[in-house]
Order: sequence, then C-alpha cells, then structure tokens
Amino acid sequence: MTTGPVLEAGGAGLSRALAEAERRLAEVAEQGGGALGPHVSETLEAGGKRLRPLLVNLCGGSVAGDRLMRAAVAVELLHMATLVHDDVLDEAELRRKGATINHLRGNEAAVLLGDYLISHSYHLCSGLDSQLASRTIARTTNEVCEGELLQIHHRNNIDLDEPTYLEIISRKTASLCATCCQLGATFAGASEAVVERLETYGRSLGTAFQIQDDILDIVGDVDTVGKTLGIDVEKGKMTLPMIHFLRTAPTEHRALLRSLLSSADADKAERIRNLLLPTQSIQYAHDRARQLVDKALGAISELSESEAKSVLQTMARFVISRPM
Repeated sequence: MTTGPVLEAGGAGLSRALAEAERRLAEVAEQGGGALGPHVSETLEAGGKRLRPLLVNLCGGSVAGDRLMRAAVAVELLHMATLVHDDVLDEAELRRKGATINHLRGNEAAVLLGDYLISHSYHLCSGLDSQLASRTIARTTNEVCEGELLQIHHRNNIDLDEPTYLEIISRKTASLCATCCQLGATFAGASEAVVERLETYGRSLGTAFQIQDDILDIVGDVDTVGKTLGIDVEKGKMTLPMIHFLRTAPTEHRALLRSLLSSADADKAERIRNLLLPTQSIQYAHDRARQLVDKALGAISELSESEAKSVLQTMARFVISRPM
C-alpha cells in the first residue's frame, strides 16, 4: 500500500500533519543520543506508510494541536517497536527494502531499541492532560503481545482454524489501527457512537491489511514488497490461504501441503507458493480481505460527508490493491 493517493485525496492539510509527525519522530532520534540515536535514526529513515498517524489525524477531523499530534507520534512509535521486535522473532533481514536493525546491529540492540520506542511512546502520552492516551496505548500494547503470544502458541499447528487465525491478527495488527481511530475521534470530541464506528473501521481495516500482508508473504515479489518473504512458512505460521487450502483441496494435495510444512527443505516456501497459486485459496483470502474493507466502509457510511471521510474511504480501498 502507498500513501501517495491518500495524501493527494487529503490535500495540503493532511500533508502538513504528516510532515509534522515526521518532524517529531526525528526529534525522538535526536533525544536518544549516544549509541541509541543512530539505531533510532536507522529505523526512522527506513520510512514506512505512516498509516497510523494518518488514521489519528483523519479521525481527529479538523482538530489540530499538540494533543492530537502527540497521540499520532505515540502510536507510530509503538508500531515501529512491534516491527523491530517482529523482525527479531522472525529473523528477518529485509524490511522496507533495507536491512533490518537486527540484521545490522544484532538481536540485543534490536530488542532494546524496541523497548526504548515503546517507553518513549508512553513518555509522550504522559505529557497530556488526560490519562486516556496512556491507558489506551497500554491496553493496546497488551493486546498486541497477546496476539503475538497466541501466534507463537499455535506455531506449527497445521490444524489452526480460521476463527483463531482471525483472532490472532485482530489482536496483533488490527488493535493498533482501532486505537488510532479511537484516540483521534475522542480527542476531536466525537460522540460515543461515532467513536465506536471509527473503531470498527480501524479494526476491520487492520484485519484486511494483515490478510493482504499474509497473501503477499506467499505470492509477493520481494523487490516489489520490499521485505523478507516466506517467513510465515519458515516459522510455522499458518495463514488464511493455507488454512483454506487444507480445508478445501483434494486429499492428496492437502497431504502434500502438510508434508511440505513439516519439512526442512530449503525451497519449501517456493513449492508451497506453486501449490497454492493454481487454486482458489489465494482468491478466498483476498475476498475475505475485501469483505472486511466493505465492513470498514459500512461503518463510516452514515458519518457526515467530509474530506476526512473521503480519504478514509480511499485508504480502505487501497489496502486490498497493494502490488504483489
């Protein structure tokens, strides 16, 4: 997914908000100093879609100011921390078309950097006149960790079912998107009903995003996607295309996939890709992501027409159109 069309739809105001978020993120690196500063800078300079600061600002509507921007930067720091820790867990070497921190600096530095980013996220929230952001960030951090632990618990569980898979990704990915929408809308003074609709939008969007990410891990091109692929297979993480295949494919094909998943063959990710591509399992996962995008769009359909609503709609549609 690229934020280019989203920023174009959002106009100058959204671009200014994102530029301010980037400025404040750069300040975090400067404040790190010493041996920490370069690690933070390397993570920040890797860029990213900045989807989460965009969600905070879009759901904040026309509200501007320090409170909303602190929340936007805090959620991005938390997101960056989860990526750094994910790369350690996955032993990933490439993200955003550049070397990961764990690959450049080792696991010890990467773990400590992730911890620092989470701590700084709380630090930003502590400067607000309300504990809402701090409590919400803490709750979301717990939910993300619960999702990751649930995924680890089910590692190499070839019989993982779709509801459990959806629970995992709802916690580890979609919860933070929902939090972005909740904080932005709450700080904007939205009604409880509107906050709830935007939370639903965020969670549905985040779940669809992760399903699409899992599809890319199987069939994507590394130069296009810009990160290490095939990790789910290597780490024994069952994702929706494989879950669907094991539920619907002919018996002999299901047996072959089970055999490949259990093997230590160096080319098993490529063989699984070739096994799944001619089937309907990739399309099934894509259709499931599309249903969630429709749910996200439905959640905001009755909100008043505005530039922010239009951009949220554009963002949702782009989630399922990321290049393979």
